[in-house]
Amino acid sequence: MIGEDISALANSAVLAGRSYAYMIWGVDDSTHEVVGTTVRLTHEKKGNQEIENWLRFLLSKNADFSFESTDIDGKHVEIIVISKAMNLPVMFEKIDYIRVGSYTKKLVEFPMLQVQLWDKLRNDQFESLFAISDLSVPDLFTRLDMNPYFDIQNIPTPSEQIGYIHYMLEDGVFVKQDNGLYAITNLGAVLFAKKLSDFPRINRKHIRVIQYEGNNRLSIKKEETFAVGYVAALEKAVAYILALIPTKEDITAIRRTTIPAFPIPAVREAVANAIIHQDFSITGAGPVVEIFDNRIEVTNPGTPLVAVNRIVDNPPKSRNEKLAGIMRRLGMCEELGRGWDRMVISCELQQTTAPRIQIYEDSTKVSLFSNIQFANITPEDKLWSLYLHSCLKYIEGDALTNSSLRVRFGLPDTSSGAVSRLIKEAVTQGLIKPLDPTTAPRHMRYIPAWA
Repeated sequence: MIGEDISALANSAVLAGRSYAYMIWGVDDSTHEVVGTTVRLTHEKKGNQEIENWLRFLLSKNADFSFESTDIDGKHVEIIVISKAMNLPVMFEKIDYIRVGSYTKKLVEFPMLQVQLWDKLRNDQFESLFAISDLSVPDLFTRLDMNPYFDIQNIPTPSEQIGYIHYMLEDGVFVKQDNGLYAITNLGAVLFAKKLSDFPRINRKHIRVIQYEGNNRLSIKKEETFAVGYVAALEKAVAYILALIPTKEDITAIRRTTIPAFPIPAVREAVANAIIHQDFSITGAGPVVEIFDNRIEVTNPGTPLVAVNRIVDNPPKSRNEKLAGIMRRLGMCEELGRGWDRMVISCELQQTTAPRIQIYEDSTKVSLFSNIQFANITPEDKLWSLYLHSCLKYIEGDALTNSSLRVRFGLPDTSSGAVSRLIKEAVTQGLIKPLDPTTAPRHMRYIPAWA
């Protein structure tokens, strides 16, 4: 009953234009008199599982709720606070429910309500929803660090609080409510929070960095969580990651220089992309950076909005447009669709394997590799690196050749045969095609298959 009601109330909150719905024990349904209850939700179990874990396992990923309790005149009251559905209806055991009067019903039984719900979900953006409401002006400054907004954009810092409020209201960082108080939006919280823990809905959206011993997850060397807004967290996280990356001395340089094991622009872009393009409707997960001796894996909730094979040349498309817009103005991203171009180019310049993309049910993982000998690169990564090289060449108005691919992998002229076999395999798999099939084999040039 509780699982079905959480689904129904989360979906009904959307139709009612409310941020939250509630289930309450200890209050009489008809008179609303506080009568107390013996229920203790945190102690309840379904089988051998705590009820919260059991509910979260059977509810859809976008379900978000918390258990609260209080005593009123010596009488105990238990409450489940349920956030409204986002992006998709909340489901329990893969069925979505709705409240009709005082009853919980399957949504499919009410087609008109189903249409209305989907219409509202499509037009409801995460950034505009309230992270916390009913705040006074001093409360806003207690929870948010707004100074970087002005410092980074070279805007004179306001001398009075009203100046801060003007800019923040214009950008939707917070809004003024009808009762004269203020609500901080999810946009404002994820960007400027002094502590993400002050905002229960986005508490788990912090950036987490883990360094492992060797190439597996058996032993953790270091771990750090950046539990502040992304404006401050991104720079801190990237600096922390770069400090952990091993470097080697360039013995060919006139002056003593060091080369990081991973391309710095690629690392920064991978982390920034994980922040900007994550799916905030998936609760309980945030961007995670895992550092191994031979690779860096950056994982974020959500899957790409564009086809992976067109990720280099595709026009910019963001799941979180307001977030991306402010981050662009703050110099944290470009919002031009060039992020992947820069990642791939920086990997080619350092002659490392192209970034690998792996898509799971509700997350995306991007892997960056240190310099690996060509013979030790997996066939899949060789073909993927070749394909992205052909995309870059095509965008530049050029084409892939045996010579350009040898340069890309740092191979000598004697590897021409191995490279030719790799190109032939890419053509067979439909990744690339000859620019002019009538050209002599030694002068053949190739472009992406979609060109």
